Amino acid sequence: MVWSHVYDPLGSPLLSTLVAALPLVVLLGLLAVAGWSAPRAALAGLATALGIAVGVVGMPADAAGAAAIYGAAFGLFPIGWIIVTAMFLYRLSVEAGALDVMKRSVMGLTVDHRLQALLVAFSFGAFLEGVAGFGAPVAISAALMVGAGFPALEAACLALIANTAPVAFGGLGTPIVTLAKVTGLDEQAISAMAGRQLPFFSLIVPAWMVLAMAGWRGLAGVWPAVLVCGASFAAVQFAMANFVGATLVDVVGGVVSLIALAGFLCIWQPRQTWRHGDGWSMSVRAAASARDPAARVAWAWAPWAVLSVVMFLWGLPPVKAVLDGRAGPLAAGVVALDFPVPRLDGRVAKVPPATREPREIERAVYRLNWLSAAGTGILASALLAVPWLGIPWRRAWRIWWANLAALAASLATIAAMLALAFVTRYSGTDVTLGLALTWSGAAYPFCAALLGWLGVALTGSDTSSNAMFGSLQRVTAEQLGLDPLLICTANSTGGVMGKMIDAQSIVVSATATGTHRQEGAILRRVFPHSLALAALMGLLVWLQSGPLAWMVP
Repeated sequence: MVWSHVYDPLGSPLLSTLVAALPLVVLLGLLAVAGWSAPRAALAGLATALGIAVGVVGMPADAAGAAAIYGAAFGLFPIGWIIVTAMFLYRLSVEAGALDVMKRSVMGLTVDHRLQALLVAFSFGAFLEGVAGFGAPVAISAALMVGAGFPALEAACLALIANTAPVAFGGLGTPIVTLAKVTGLDEQAISAMAGRQLPFFSLIVPAWMVLAMAGWRGLAGVWPAVLVCGASFAAVQFAMANFVGATLVDVVGGVVSLIALAGFLCIWQPRQTWRHGDGWSMSVRAAASARDPAARVAWAWAPWAVLSVVMFLWGLPPVKAVLDGRAGPLAAGVVALDFPVPRLDGRVAKVPPATREPREIERAVYRLNWLSAAGTGILASALLAVPWLGIPWRRAWRIWWANLAALAASLATIAAMLALAFVTRYSGTDVTLGLALTWSGAAYPFCAALLGWLGVALTGSDTSSNAMFGSLQRVTAEQLGLDPLLICTANSTGGVMGKMIDAQSIVVSATATGTHRQEGAILRRVFPHSLALAALMGLLVWLQSGPLAWMVP
């Protein structure tokens, strides 16, 4: 028997919304305010979500339990798989001494931590977001910054702030593609609309990072480099999104931004450098005696260059089709196994206004695409790096198991976080939260971006937020006489600002920087930035619904 969502179980929109918010309040409150560890806070939030789903909303208990198991499995694969393999490659680089060479090579461009953050967290991170998505940009860029001498907590926060403006086009445009499928709108039109919103924030975010790190004086000292970094990415983002499509926006933009900034630093340096722990000093490049030969630098960076190429190939639709067994000689039942979730698949239905259909049956199929998963591409790069870095296979095997043991607690936390997210999704309480914002009337364009922000904060994914709220955004826009293209796109572009506060990303950043059990401190640090940027996006969407309506395609 199919159970249909109930969006107002208490007969009062206000009370139902307050109850629906409890799992998120419990999770974030215990994490950021009470100082609980991430695993304990996640389990408490999950228990609250299950209690509300079964006891208040009326979801069948077996279906709620199945949703939790489904979410936990998704947290371990593909998300946890990315973290395990990315950190394995990082630990291999540390073992071989390659990370020290990489650090010195970056310092050859600049010893300034402000500029290194722009290079690694924003430019390189944007490229990684384009080819892989999920937690890969945060995990890899945060780990590299720690290797460059950043304090671990600072590296985690900077990686999260940087991983915003590129997110809507991440994973070769997956969020945009998903939004088009859910809403029935034209994919290219959504891409173009996003390309007329996010470039403004691609200009803002690099400056925002430096300001958060070094204050106004720190920003004033490197504003030319900040402008080169942000403007080069923003220009490519606008052009690609409007005239080419969503697929390669971040890939091309990240590469162009990285090259433009690196080239600029060859001819320009700030008058004073700034480094964590050292403060201000006269601007100097790394001493010539501390530099490595070009061949040694190439040796150290080669595994990461291979990673970039492999991840790009892994994400291309024709290659992905082969790896999924949908084309070529590989059998789908071997390389991509689908498991309908017992007691959940086909047992839950969305109802209006969350969908345009009279009743939309929710599918729950766990996909074990072990070969085409982004983590497998990272593992392939790591395995190629083992002989290249001169590490004996027996030693690499020990590093793999030590890496897995070190990440065990973080993986359990991510599993609990995703279990919570899936329970709220399949119980419909996430829609209850979203519906609260639809009462805003003329202010809804502003709230549409906040709804996307809330969706990403709940699910940890712009793609998932678009799948969850895309239809609701279109229905609400049509009821209020607003442009569906503008409002639906705002779900994705507003959602990117929630990426830095979703529990999954925070745990990934903490894991990559070795700051496990400091998730609450990270959340407290980045939450104001996330909310402020989301509000700015909401303001832009509101303006585009009125005086700036000419910007809508």
